[in-house]
Amino acid sequence: MNSRRLLVNTLLVLTATVTLFPLLWMVSVSLMPAGTAATYPPPLLPGHPTLANYRELWTHAGMARNLLNSLLLASVATMLSLTLNVAAGYAFAKIDFPGRARLAKGLLAALVIPAQVAMLPLFLELKALGLVDTYAGVLVPSLAGIFSIFLVRQAALSIPHELIDAARIDGASEWTIYTRVAVPLMRPMLVTLGVFTFLGSWNDFLWPLIVLNDSERYTLPVALAALSREHVQDNELMMAGSVVTVLPVLALFLVLQRHYLAGLMAGAVKG
Repeated sequence: MNSRRLLVNTLLVLTATVTLFPLLWMVSVSLMPAGTAATYPPPLLPGHPTLANYRELWTHAGMARNLLNSLLLASVATMLSLTLNVAAGYAFAKIDFPGRARLAKGLLAALVIPAQVAMLPLFLELKALGLVDTYAGVLVPSLAGIFSIFLVRQAALSIPHELIDAARIDGASEWTIYTRVAVPLMRPMLVTLGVFTFLGSWNDFLWPLIVLNDSERYTLPVALAALSREHVQDNELMMAGSVVTVLPVLALFLVLQRHYLAGLMAGAVKG
């Protein structure tokens, strides 16, 4: 038993090392002077650590504005998703309305369609509405997500019908039942959905690249790609930009990982 445990722990340590090494080396290169990472063999640790690459990002590359753009868009997208998708998921699970089953099947069928297929018609609609090159245009896909709706639906199905019926008998309105009974019981799932949405919006590259034209409105991934075209040989600066892009979402996940895993388990209930 001890030898088996030792083998399992060794494999886990090796796997963690292989997984974390690129991230750790990214941080290491970001602290190196310009041109150091291009030498052969490349050093693993900076001989003379410096924050010059980060200062370059803030002072000349204008990444501070892009960081604020990403933070703003990801936060608003998360709030919109929690407001609209949670209500829709609860309705599919607990409110009986005409055509509910057919609508649910239609949404499930649309779930298999790649998101890239819908980008062209969505872009044309936004162009007709005058929302191209605006923050509102970037946020439109966050208004409704089929995966998010059914994630919440699975959590809402775990709420006992007897509890909902008891609240109705006591005279509670549907809005009161939703806000004071259902939402508190689905809190782990709400955290999971919030993390999913925030990470997806923060890391999204293709849709902001299509919608936004003004570099002042670029999000971090788009700004980093634009910066790489100007500094294609400046590996240290690119790694510093990657660290700035990764660290906020990594910290968010580590802080909320317990609630995130609890929400995933809650969403596994069959309905």
